[in-house]
Amino acid sequence: MPVQIEHQVARSASQRVLAAAPGTLNIALQNQTSSNTVYAYITGLAINNNNAPVLLQSDGHTLYYPQSPSSTGAPLAADCAIRLGAPGSTTTVNIPKIAGGRIWFSIDAPLVFLLNPGPALVEPSVTNYSDPNINISWAFCEFTYNDSQLFANISYVDFVSIPVALTLQNTSGGTQHISGMPASGLTTVCNNLRTQAAVDNQPWDQLIYSNNGQPLRALAPNNLIVTNNTAFANYWDPYVQQVWSKFSSTNMEINSQSSYGNIYGQVSNGMLNLNGAGSFNQPSAGDIFTCNTGPFATGSNTERNIVIPRLAAAFNRSTLLLSNEFPNGITESQYYQDPITNHYARIVHNANLDGKGYSFPYDDVVPDGGSDQAGIVSDGSPSLLTVTVGGTNAYT
Repeated sequence: MPVQIEHQVARSASQRVLAAAPGTLNIALQNQTSSNTVYAYITGLAINNNNAPVLLQSDGHTLYYPQSPSSTGAPLAADCAIRLGAPGSTTTVNIPKIAGGRIWFSIDAPLVFLLNPGPALVEPSVTNYSDPNINISWAFCEFTYNDSQLFANISYVDFVSIPVALTLQNTSGGTQHISGMPASGLTTVCNNLRTQAAVDNQPWDQLIYSNNGQPLRALAPNNLIVTNNTAFANYWDPYVQQVWSKFSSTNMEINSQSSYGNIYGQVSNGMLNLNGAGSFNQPSAGDIFTCNTGPFATGSNTERNIVIPRLAAAFNRSTLLLSNEFPNGITESQYYQDPITNHYARIVHNANLDGKGYSFPYDDVVPDGGSDQAGIVSDGSPSLLTVTVGGTNAYT
């Protein structure tokens, strides 16, 4: 029997909900904003239907499989806006096995999703200023629900906007919780970005996107570079040069945390040579903030693909001058201490009540035995995922 949408006032994930059908999962969506007009959307790839694009319809359980349109920018043929109840209420929906899933939220206005031939879902963009969603307050979290586990995380890789928190219960009664930001989180982030811009004269304040004079979101540096390719142009150069100088006379050690063991190398002839992982040239600001261009572009070399996340994370956290071993030679307290660092990531982590949340693409890299930085919950036997939006009553 399909799960019906329920509205009820509840703070925790312990509210009573109908049991999910086998192979499906209940998700409780909590409105902890101050708005009576909040929408949710669930998108992804249907694992048991050849990974076809799928959206949940507005009733919270019926699936919508878009057909390929004849031209770009076609509207959806189904209403996929799940309307949440009043502040403090919970709306329970039900999903099948989904890969690459996102749970989207918007306040005061619905989001516009479009279709291109394929079909390919055209999602809201924060860098396309002609996007119909550009002046709407929206956010998302990410998840995959497959036969092995539910994996979900909160993400600031693209931007900071409405606070999102996660609570995962399993069938044995265990609970994992990611706090997210309080309701004032975006204000805190924007104030601290302005402060950092005044300290180093870098365009941290330009990460703030406002509408009608009010901050709507704070972009990650990689997204500012999309619209302004001169932003942060030479920002990382002094730090990169210090790193290259250091490892011209001493070995760098990358802990692969895999069967490749420890990978060693030095800088020679202007290149960082890491044995089987190959050679790395000096990264630019764009390379470091995106983690996927220049020396950080992945390819067919598995050993290199293992090194890239660890090296990119060490750059973003500015830990390469503090040790010769990465990531195992570094502790969390040493992250972001250099004046040249990813201050967006530093500020975002500090604004989260538990310090957790993806702030750059490889923020899940941690030393062996280290604590999660990326705001992840996962379990092989999930019973209920509660996703809270708005940050009111946020807790650790």
